[in-house]
Amino acid sequence: MAAAVKLNSLQPLTIHISSNISGLHGFKGKWNSNPRLQQRCTAQMSTGNRPDPPKVIDSHLHVWASPQQAAKEYPYFPGQEPTLPGHVDFLLECMREAGVDGALIVQPINHKFDHSYVTSVLKKYPSKFLGCCLANPAEDGTGIKHLQDLVSKDGYRAVRFNPYLWPSGQLMTNEVGKAMFAKAGELGVPVGFMCMKGLDLHLSEIEQLCTEFPSTVVILDHLGFCKPPTNYEEEKIFSKLLHLSRFPQVYVKLSALFRVSRNPYPYEDLSDVLSKIVSSYGANRVMWGSDFPFVVPECGYKEAKEAVTKLIEQVELSSSEKEWIMGRTVYQIFNSRWSSS
Repeated sequence: MAAAVKLNSLQPLTIHISSNISGLHGFKGKWNSNPRLQQRCTAQMSTGNRPDPPKVIDSHLHVWASPQQAAKEYPYFPGQEPTLPGHVDFLLECMREAGVDGALIVQPINHKFDHSYVTSVLKKYPSKFLGCCLANPAEDGTGIKHLQDLVSKDGYRAVRFNPYLWPSGQLMTNEVGKAMFAKAGELGVPVGFMCMKGLDLHLSEIEQLCTEFPSTVVILDHLGFCKPPTNYEEEKIFSKLLHLSRFPQVYVKLSALFRVSRNPYPYEDLSDVLSKIVSSYGANRVMWGSDFPFVVPECGYKEAKEAVTKLIEQVELSSSEKEWIMGRTVYQIFNSRWSSS
C-alpha cells in the first residue's frame, strides 16, 4: 500500500528554494510569511516531474447500502437508517454529470463501525475511490487493532475522529485517542476531525494531538464547522481556525458548504472565509468536498462543485490555486492516481 504523504514530505521544495535565494535580500522573510507565495512556487516546480493528476477530486462524500442491499448483506446500524439514497451507482451517476474524476469516501454513521459496504465499493472501483474509515474509540482499545486492519488489509487511506463517539465524559486526548492518533501517523494515514457541535469545543484536543504527534497529518472537515462570523465570539473562533495553520500538518476541507453558509445556494457569504483560509494555509492545504449524498437535496451534486468554482472566481484566486483546491491537494496528500475512466 502506498503511504500517505507525511508532514516532512511536503516541505522539500520550500527548503530547496530558500537555500538557493539567500542572496536576494528580503525574499526569505516574504517566503516564510506568505503561504500563497509558497503554494504558487511549489505548484510551478512540482508539475514538471510527474503527470498531472485528474482535474477534480471530491475530498468528502459518503456511500451506504440501498435498502435492498442492507436487507441482504450490508445492514444499517440500528437507529441510523438513512433517509436519502446513497448507494454507489447513484454517486457514480452524479460524478459523471458533474465531471468529477475521483473521491475520498468517508465511512458513514449509517453503518457505524461495519465497513463492509464501503470496502466492497473500494475493491470494485480501485481507480475511482479511496477510503476514510471511522475510528472506534472503545475503552478496551480494540479500535486500535481495527484501524490497523482497515489500513493494512482493506486499504483505507485515512481515518475520521468523531468526538461524539467517545465514551461519555472522555476526550479525544484520552489514552485510546492518543494511541489511535499516533498509530495513524505510524501508518501514514491522515486523521479527519468532525467538529459538528463547534470547533471551539474540540480545539484544545486538536492542538494537543498536533503538538504531541506532529507526524500525523490532520484534516479539518467542513471548515471546522465555522460559519461566517457575525459577532465577536464567532470572530475569535474563526481566528483560532486560521491560527491552526501554524501546524504545517493541518489541512482544511472546503466541504459541505450548505452546512457552513448562512445563505442559500450558491453560498456567496463564504467568499471572505475562503479568502482568509487560503491566505493563512495556502491553497495547497485546502480541498473541496461535496458531502454527498446530503448535498443532493440541498442544491444538487453538480451544483455543489459549481458553487466552489464560483467562490474561487469571486475571491479571484489564480488558476494554480484553483487546481490545488479542486483536486491537487487531496491528490498530493494521498499520493494516488485517480482515473477519469
